[in-house]
Amino acid sequence: MQTPSPVNILLVDDQPENLVALEAILGELEANLVKSTSGEEALRCLLQEDFAVILLDVQMPQMDGFEVATLIRRRPRSQDTPIIFLTAFSSSEQFMFKGYALGAVDYLIKPIAPNILLSKVAIFIELFKKTEALRQKTATLEQQTTQLEAINTELQVSEERFRLLSTCSPLGVFVTDPEGHCIYTNPRFQAICRGVPTAAGPSWLDSVHPCDLDGARSSWAAYLQEGQEYAQEFRLRSEGEPARWASIRAARMVSEQKTFLGYVGTVEDITERKQAEAANAQIMREQVARQEAETANRMKDDFIAVLSHELRTPLNSILGWANLLQAGKLDPQKVEFAIDTIERNALVQKQLIEDILDVSQIVRGKLQLHRQPLDLVTVAETALETVRPAATAKAIALTTNFHDYNRLEVVGDALRLQQVIWNLLTNAVKFTPEQGRVDVHLSVVAELPQGQLPTGSCALSGAPAPAYAQLRVTDTGLGIDANFLPHIFDRFRQADSSITRSQGGLGLGLAIVHHLVEQHQGCVWAESDGLNQGAAFTVALPLTESLSPTAPPPAPAPAGEVPPQQALSGMPILIVEDDGDTRDFLAFLLESQGAEVTATASGEEALRLIGTLQPAVLLCDISMPDMDGYTLVEKVRSQLPEPQAHTPAIAITAHARLSDQARALSTGFQHHLPKPIEAEALIHAILQVAGAGSEPSGAG
Repeated sequence: MQTPSPVNILLVDDQPENLVALEAILGELEANLVKSTSGEEALRCLLQEDFAVILLDVQMPQMDGFEVATLIRRRPRSQDTPIIFLTAFSSSEQFMFKGYALGAVDYLIKPIAPNILLSKVAIFIELFKKTEALRQKTATLEQQTTQLEAINTELQVSEERFRLLSTCSPLGVFVTDPEGHCIYTNPRFQAICRGVPTAAGPSWLDSVHPCDLDGARSSWAAYLQEGQEYAQEFRLRSEGEPARWASIRAARMVSEQKTFLGYVGTVEDITERKQAEAANAQIMREQVARQEAETANRMKDDFIAVLSHELRTPLNSILGWANLLQAGKLDPQKVEFAIDTIERNALVQKQLIEDILDVSQIVRGKLQLHRQPLDLVTVAETALETVRPAATAKAIALTTNFHDYNRLEVVGDALRLQQVIWNLLTNAVKFTPEQGRVDVHLSVVAELPQGQLPTGSCALSGAPAPAYAQLRVTDTGLGIDANFLPHIFDRFRQADSSITRSQGGLGLGLAIVHHLVEQHQGCVWAESDGLNQGAAFTVALPLTESLSPTAPPPAPAPAGEVPPQQALSGMPILIVEDDGDTRDFLAFLLESQGAEVTATASGEEALRLIGTLQPAVLLCDISMPDMDGYTLVEKVRSQLPEPQAHTPAIAITAHARLSDQARALSTGFQHHLPKPIEAEALIHAILQVAGAGSEPSGAG
């Protein structure tokens, strides 16, 4: 505790010895004795200090004690300071009254008794101390009162500021207790979260749309447990109005003493922003759709231009050489060359048409596969042999490792898988310059290199296969630009569709390959280091459980054999075909083989002819104006008597899908041959159905 400083006592006397005497008497009071030998000096001391009592001599030169007292009383700070007059000359009442009139508290006659002086001065010292203590206490109370008033004023200002902020805030504000129950909400909160009471207990969750309520509750509960900053967006109840959105944010409230008080949060109506985002998203979708449509239209335009070129180019050769043949001015060597050219270009057109039809079926989801266990090695070898002449013509080295495997058994459509491999080999030969190299590598892998597969290129379904047959075709050709590589399997897209392109084709082959491989639950991907760096195409197909042969390899198709001359000698055949050129071609072909041919363009007439001619085989087109082929065969089977009702029938049609073949066989045909008709295949089919009676068979 701090020790109080001693009080001040002013001793005023013009005689130094008197001051010494006073100092000796008052020394035991432990007061601070200030001595002065004149009135002027005493007044100067009063300017610097406050005194508990003043001992003032009356008789002094220049300014006596009464004059000094008068000046002391004029000064507000010292007007109440006790003054004890000291004198040795008069003790009259008039003299004393003058001293008391000037504010003296006592009057002592010299010589002064020490005990009396001590007692009187001690009383005034004690009174001064009490008065000073009271003054300090009063000053402290006044200071505290002033501070409290300032605090109250600041609190009122703060409360008014908070009220204005809360009332005018563009954000809804809520405060919760530590359990998450609302204890305060501002007007904006109530406007946004309509219908939510402000009393303690309810939560902003009460205004969340039912469809978002479960998510809001779970996220809020997780926040109450974890205590991290909360920020979520939800739909609000709209009561038949357009959907309203709100952004909810919340944080923990902790006092200066680190006491957890609850949570404070904001609710912002973000409906306009959401609507703007939705509008922008719709605009973006429309822009993307427009760009995609423009790209698709441009691709289709490019495709049509390429298609026109690819169809007209072989037609030019076909029609040109046909006119020259018709003119009859060619020598035998040129005639043979003309026929070879016409046949080669017709085959090109046939391949173009087949690609277009395949893509059409793919787009409509109508492409069907005839699945059965088969040897991928055999399929690959067959495709390779069909491409080898083209490779030889360009002096391209074809290398394989097929001898490493006796049999790689997969389940699939042999013709379609052969088409896949043929397309890859044909592309490799087409885009490889003369004296280049094409490698065909077959292998068995336990798993696929997923890191190399572009997204969406694999259609493996179900459980992983125990192993995969992997066929890889690499070439030293033109390569693939890195920007085009992701689009290599897209329909109607070519790396170069300009009129200056160096290679022909419609750009449909790889799209067909991609779809066929996917239909076989396999993968296909392309790799290239860039232009003029060659390319590699890899096909992976799931193997069956065993690599050993489970069935004998299929016998060679009879269509590969050359039928003997006059193979149809004496056989009556009825042709029903509304196209005159096709009808004449078929009639000439069969008559050249010794058949007795009757041809008609009408289904009704065919019904009458069957009854009289009793043909060995009926060749019937499907699409005819008066009666289609399906109806004709059904009437033959149901309306004609024996044996005409069981006349073998072969469908000759441009409807070449597997579904068309299945319908033909189910209707009553014994065989189905797609146009254009190959002579050898037709003769084999006639011999087959004529010898097998009415037993149905597929296209051979």
